[in-house]
Amino acid sequence: MSSDFSIINLILLVVAVVVFLKLRSVLGRRTGEERPPFDPYAAHEQSQDNDKDNVINLPGSRAPDTPRDAAAEAPSPHIRGVEPGSEIEQQLTELTLADRRFDGDEFLGGAKLAYEMIVTAFAAGDRATLQPLLAPEVFESFEGAIDAREKRGETIEMSFIGLKSGEFVKALVNGNQSLITVKFVSEQSSSTKNQEGVVIEGDPVTVREVVDVWTFERDITSRDPNWHLVATGGA
Repeated sequence: MSSDFSIINLILLVVAVVVFLKLRSVLGRRTGEERPPFDPYAAHEQSQDNDKDNVINLPGSRAPDTPRDAAAEAPSPHIRGVEPGSEIEQQLTELTLADRRFDGDEFLGGAKLAYEMIVTAFAAGDRATLQPLLAPEVFESFEGAIDAREKRGETIEMSFIGLKSGEFVKALVNGNQSLITVKFVSEQSSSTKNQEGVVIEGDPVTVREVVDVWTFERDITSRDPNWHLVATGGA
């Protein structure tokens, strides 16, 4: 009986390590809440307004003097769930040309896993899980909210029912930076209880649909393949 128990524990440990390493390899360590003053796409749009003839060369796709038509003939990334010929497919094609490490299906799978891990860890006040996934300044923000909740004697009872969908919204290559925005639609039940265990907000029984939009960023010139979550928000 003891031998069987040890084997099961070993299998579970191996699975946990593989999942964690997979997440880190796709998304990296930086995730967090939205910073309202920062629009990750604003710098690119402003540069286009200031200089309509400014062309961003896509590293690895073509030489600077190669006609743009040559890059336009590049194959599409063929990512599941992305409509052929759509604007987002064109954006992802440009990103794939610029960042040879990028794999759309792998990225989206990791993003979905990160989403569930972060929202459930925050609700549980699980700092140990959050810290390796968040940038220092973002972790401080999360930890501050958890500390304030604990000082009030409040707890969150949250059930992550499942992720209904995760889809690409926008992708951009801006100089050396690549940005991807993903829309997540999940089902959750959540309530906040006071020190006496009385529900003061939400409903522990009702399942509601939650829509979140997260933006990830990576330096395409870096050898580090990790993506960083730079902004979150609702749809």
